[in-house]
Amino acid sequence: MANRLAQATSPYLLQHADNPVDWWPWEPAAFEEARRRNVPVFLSVGYSSCHWCHVLARESFEDAETAAYMNEHFVNVKVDREERPDVDAVYMEAVQAATGQGGWPMSVFMTAEGEPFYFGTYFPPEPRHGMPSFRQVLEGVSSAWTGRREEVAEVAGKIARDLAERELVHGGQDGPPGADELAQALLGLTREYDERHKGFGGAPKFPPSMVIEFLLRHHARTGAEGALQMAADTCEAMARGGIYDQLGGGFARYAVDREWVVPHFEKMLYDNALLCRAYAHLWRATGSELAKRVALETADFLVRELRTAEGGFASALDADSDTPDGGHAEGAFYVWTPAQLREVLGEEDAARAAALYGVTEEGTFEEGASVLTLPAGEPDEGLRARLLAAREERPRPGRDDKVVAAWNGLAIAALAETGAYFDRPDLVERATEAADLLVRVHMDFSAGGVRLHRTSKDGRAGANAGVLEDYADVAEGFLALASVGGEGVWLEFAGFLLDIVLDRFTGEGGALYDTAHDAERLIRRPQDPTDNAAPSGWTAAAAALLSYAAHTGSAAHRTAAEGALGVVRALGPRVPRFVGWGLAAAEALLDGPREVAVVGEPDDSLRCELHHTALRSTAPGVVVAVGVPEGGEFPLLRNRPLVNDSSAAYVCRRFVCETPVASAMQLARNLTA
Repeated sequence: MANRLAQATSPYLLQHADNPVDWWPWEPAAFEEARRRNVPVFLSVGYSSCHWCHVLARESFEDAETAAYMNEHFVNVKVDREERPDVDAVYMEAVQAATGQGGWPMSVFMTAEGEPFYFGTYFPPEPRHGMPSFRQVLEGVSSAWTGRREEVAEVAGKIARDLAERELVHGGQDGPPGADELAQALLGLTREYDERHKGFGGAPKFPPSMVIEFLLRHHARTGAEGALQMAADTCEAMARGGIYDQLGGGFARYAVDREWVVPHFEKMLYDNALLCRAYAHLWRATGSELAKRVALETADFLVRELRTAEGGFASALDADSDTPDGGHAEGAFYVWTPAQLREVLGEEDAARAAALYGVTEEGTFEEGASVLTLPAGEPDEGLRARLLAAREERPRPGRDDKVVAAWNGLAIAALAETGAYFDRPDLVERATEAADLLVRVHMDFSAGGVRLHRTSKDGRAGANAGVLEDYADVAEGFLALASVGGEGVWLEFAGFLLDIVLDRFTGEGGALYDTAHDAERLIRRPQDPTDNAAPSGWTAAAAALLSYAAHTGSAAHRTAAEGALGVVRALGPRVPRFVGWGLAAAEALLDGPREVAVVGEPDDSLRCELHHTALRSTAPGVVVAVGVPEGGEFPLLRNRPLVNDSSAAYVCRRFVCETPVASAMQLARNLTA
């Protein structure tokens, strides 16, 4: 049996390379093999830090008897959803339409033409809780394939046709959202707000990173105190809850309860990049010391735990890790019992730590263990350092070392801005190194224009093409780095990527697609303007296009941004939780966005003061360029001389410029007017 996954760049695929299942990667040869053998395709989609993916693998894919049945009756295809979000999106849409729910692992049975006919997620090894066993599912599908082929083909064809007809038509026909639509979106969020525990909706409760950005921008533009209060209170609740790692910093993926106490313990790069930036922006708006602490601790977590040897950022840390008794359990690395506290701290300090961090004899998690929380007050740095040192001796969760372009773009933006706000040049350096990696490894300049590789591992680019979110989020990171570091090359690279968005991802009326027009054809071309755990490619592109247009004066990019935001006009008032990034971009559009050009010599303290003031402005989506007078790297610096031989700042919006100022205090006033 050939080991077709052995050379994969995906840690998830490599985890399955030695299974007795004869896995194929997603490639044309797999479907050709299904045609040759006249058998269906079994598609299994997951990701490296997925707890139930590991459970299904241990119970079924590592079982020799089950694997033998799979190999005889199916062509088995394994996909990492983080490498192929297009494949994941298309078939997850089918799963949700058929079953009313989705999730991972995703299990799909399809024809050799890629048309699905039976779906599911996790299946247990024996019938349980009304679910059939995985073996029963395999046998049932195989029986239907051999005994009722025409019926299977009819079902598969109908599902494929239904999916193909679902393409969105929302574009710029009605224009981007105005003040009324944004006010309606705020009202909708107010209705869904959890007044008691903060955040939105019930359990499981996810960090509303993109919504927080909208709320902060809405407050900056309108002065709406309710918007700021929802953002600030939600951020505090998360920072005090178990979803936040009270010892090492960084956030888990979500809380399983409404109170933010017990997390699903995997830590994702995209969550932590977005939340690092959200807390930094909350500090920018309020001066909150809690927000500053959490932003910096999360930034330090990113660098300490997720940075790779090549300078990029790994995708995730697993939820599971080894236990002292030789087992493997979710949360084992993070939770504490009173006895474990006493062992590390002694009786007196253990009692203080238990009271501070909410550790009880009954426990808040499993088997008497508690997730650390911080219900009140501030961390005790002495206790925290001792507990963190002891925790470092525990078996660590696995790390998915795959570098995903989009998520690294988000991390670059977060680290660059956090470093600038809090005078941490080391964080800006880490952001620059990650950006260098993306240019060196992920950006391909030899393919008739720039193309972006979705992933890399160990400095080697993966074979999968970048999708819309990759182009948009990497451009977002480059634009943030350009504003912070004053190097115009990052603006130029962002332009390369956004030109590809215009050329290869844009449809009629401003509509955007998740894959390029010349990408591999699936049963439908994926297209989704709604945010998930990270901004949708659609709204991320709209935001980056708008910022780039403000930097360069490009009418084409601004028109494309406005067209893309048309869908937010339709969705924002109805489902604001799921278009937060688009609403935030619309706030920037309504405010201008403002453009700030800071000119002066690099060693001039006034230039530095003006630059920092501009970066710390809460004006929605403000873009900043800094350089020497008449600096050619940034269009905003052209025809911008010194004022009375002094450094100066020029503020413009909507093609109107104010009188240049040479005072940081005056600049701050102008940016809030």
